[in-house]
Amino acid sequence: MAKTHLKSHELNGDSGELSIQNSKTALLTREEKVTDVENCTDSDLVDGKETKELRQRDTWSGKFDFLLACCGTAVGLGNVWRFPYLCYKNGGGAFLLPYLIVVLVSGLPIFFLEVALGQFTKYGAIKAWGAICPLFSGIGIASMVIVFFTLCYYAVILAWALFYLFQSFRAELPWATCNNSWNDPIKCQDNFTYIRSLNMTPAERAQNFTSPVVEYWENEVLQITEGIHDLGGLRWELAGVLLLAWVICYFTVFKGTKSTGKAMYFTATFPYIMLIILLIRGVTLPGAWKGIEFYIKPNITKLSEPEVWIDAGTQVFFSYSLCIGVLVSLGSFNPYNNNCLRDTMIIAAVNSGTSLLAGFAIFAALGFMAAEQGMEVKDVAEKGPGLAFIAYPKEVLLLPVSQLWSCLFFVMIFLLGISTLLTDTLALVTSFGDLYPKVFRGGKYRKEIAMACGCLLCYLVGLSMVTRGGMYILQLFDFYGASGFTLLWTATWQCVAISWFYGDQKFYDVIKDMIGYRPGPYFRICWKFLAPVMNLAIVVFAIIKYEPLKYNKIYDYPAWGHVLGWSLALASIVCIPLRMFYVLYFSEGNTLKEKFRKSIEPKITIGHGGAYHEKSDQFADADGGSSKLSDPPGYNECIVEGEDFDESTVKVDVESAL
Repeated sequence: MAKTHLKSHELNGDSGELSIQNSKTALLTREEKVTDVENCTDSDLVDGKETKELRQRDTWSGKFDFLLACCGTAVGLGNVWRFPYLCYKNGGGAFLLPYLIVVLVSGLPIFFLEVALGQFTKYGAIKAWGAICPLFSGIGIASMVIVFFTLCYYAVILAWALFYLFQSFRAELPWATCNNSWNDPIKCQDNFTYIRSLNMTPAERAQNFTSPVVEYWENEVLQITEGIHDLGGLRWELAGVLLLAWVICYFTVFKGTKSTGKAMYFTATFPYIMLIILLIRGVTLPGAWKGIEFYIKPNITKLSEPEVWIDAGTQVFFSYSLCIGVLVSLGSFNPYNNNCLRDTMIIAAVNSGTSLLAGFAIFAALGFMAAEQGMEVKDVAEKGPGLAFIAYPKEVLLLPVSQLWSCLFFVMIFLLGISTLLTDTLALVTSFGDLYPKVFRGGKYRKEIAMACGCLLCYLVGLSMVTRGGMYILQLFDFYGASGFTLLWTATWQCVAISWFYGDQKFYDVIKDMIGYRPGPYFRICWKFLAPVMNLAIVVFAIIKYEPLKYNKIYDYPAWGHVLGWSLALASIVCIPLRMFYVLYFSEGNTLKEKFRKSIEPKITIGHGGAYHEKSDQFADADGGSSKLSDPPGYNECIVEGEDFDESTVKVDVESAL
């Protein structure tokens, strides 16, 4: 809907052509004289002088861009890297049941909530929560802290993939044999027939022998030290490919939604081809079904362990990109009447389906490795974040022209990761761009410079994770900073803010205004009762049976390592209560009750084809643009809504012109 500013002193009031009734709007006919009509822009007027015009806020250039962007951020390394290792760590099939329960009760409803919130407010995470309920604006700040931690360590995984990719161009894949400088001449064995012939139990074989794939990962790629106390200096090769990952990310995302949306057409689709090839090859290997049985057969006794439930909750939130502000930002680029419920169901099905598909591919390879080495599936590889860099490279060795398949596979891993890195970076930039529009949209290159500074900061933090002891730091970021308690805590407050303060029925009215119908009661029940109860129950359960983090279930972190980890967690957790106290303290009112009422007043109401930001006098339209009604001295403005100014009648909001 087009919008036009009219300066009120230029309406020909002497002729009585503009009459104001008791209502807030009046009708202006064609015959009325308007001498100065200005198109709405994002420029600011200060002391009667126009400042530099701000560029329009980004929108998606095509109707499939949002869908592919959400698939790109949701379907990533969380599916092919994190989901299999958490399954393996928690007993295979025992992990699937809590995972599916959390998806239905918490994951899917909160995904829909975040996308709808962004589409309604046309803001990134920080301002969106401030507009819907100022008391809970700390949710947006907490989300940005979490997404920053995620970006810092997520790029390191892409660096590993690039390292393997470049090594794949060798005449012989370096993880294929034990004839390398990094191999242990005693423990490394690639003659598995010999290992099986020894009179040893599977546990003894696991203790006395290692495969070249595992040794390449630990001794060459990571060159891992004995503990976090010994970082051992930078791995310069990894530092180089980490820089390359950030350079690729920057030049893909620096143009905003226009470049990011187009990139997703390739990065979000190609990985499926490779996954299907690896799965088909995997299930044809001897022993593969032993691994698949371990994957789908639940060990019921594991369900009593809190770690299984918190890992399930963490995985759902991680792979669905919940509570890190990404979905709010991506939704904010949508047209106001986009059917976000339909998109939510499609993306959720694709996401969980990809996780299950990747699990079959990984466990088929693990089953083969167990049969080949005469070990149990649970003992064949480490249970840490590097599992995918052991199981997948092993499977690649079994394909004809293994160098070619290795290249394609690690291109797939990189594309899966870069699509998530792009959208996470876009979310961070969007939120800060809405807070500081002059910095990000005020000049020709300001946005590009600000994004470059952000990428550089993430790179510098990530350097600590490409040291020889960097794996220990990465796991602290993964376990404390960007998952577990922080995501469940933030998700609980999101549900409370929407259901109990803004109002679940009112939010359903918003959804109806956007998509044309009210969803069933399922989402309301989950937002109001089931999701917060489940999230809090998992957190309480985990606190009661808390066990300190271990690397690969062997290495115990020192006390100061746990302090560092909890500091990362608290960095986002405290944002919500501290912001509450701040908002209450500075809210208008003489009593605490008055301040509280003012702090939960929404700054946004439902509009027809857009959301009207009442308190900031800002109208966010269906195309994602906005018009700021900030008056210079001596001027009053009213807003005209209509498709063209020469229509027979248009509405004029004259409240601010009085």
